[in-house]
Amino acid sequence: MNPYLATLLTFVIAISFLRVMDFLAQRGWIDGKLSRKLIHIGTGPIFVLCWLMFPDLPISRYLAALVPLLITLQFILVGTGVIKDEAAVQAMTRTGNPREILRGPLFYGVMFVLLTVIYWKDSPIGITALMMMCGGDGVADIVGRRVQSPRLAWSREKSVAGSLSVFTGGALMTAFILFVYIKAGVFAAPLQAYLIPLFGVALGGMLIESLPYKDIDNITLTVVSAVIGHLMF
Repeated sequence: MNPYLATLLTFVIAISFLRVMDFLAQRGWIDGKLSRKLIHIGTGPIFVLCWLMFPDLPISRYLAALVPLLITLQFILVGTGVIKDEAAVQAMTRTGNPREILRGPLFYGVMFVLLTVIYWKDSPIGITALMMMCGGDGVADIVGRRVQSPRLAWSREKSVAGSLSVFTGGALMTAFILFVYIKAGVFAAPLQAYLIPLFGVALGGMLIESLPYKDIDNITLTVVSAVIGHLMF
């Protein structure tokens, strides 16, 4: 496909998903916390699957990275109050304060821009790190709030169930995306060849996410997953 057309389609698909989540949250059909996490979980896999539309040209990674960059710039404008977007605020914040967007959602977008440019489709490392952020960190909050389990001794706001879901959610989402990429002929090795490295990254991601730091999981979990990926893949 033409890389510019692929960029346009990726942008339309990503914005459409975000608008649907905004609509559902603003109407009260889903609460803000849930919509925030659904955006967190769903946007990443959709975006990475859209990479498959791009041809193998040097410019493709930069055009693809333009999509999360533009969306991240929108986050900044909404978070600083330059743009009034109540639907986005309701969907992406816990308390309805627009400035919350300048933390987790902003870091999320920055990680996608950087890892798209650095790794692209050349390596499973970037995909694994991004899917750990989406499927790991995103699922952890949902499971941790709904499943009763002991709290972690070193991080009282986090639970055993939440931490285990980081490992499980991140590993499963990564395995699914890698499976699609293998079927598409992007990666040559069979899925089994990636499982041990994948589980190693998921374990490291689970441990780093369990630490008692607020609002920076999108950075710490993703960066650590990429570093472990370099050692494992």
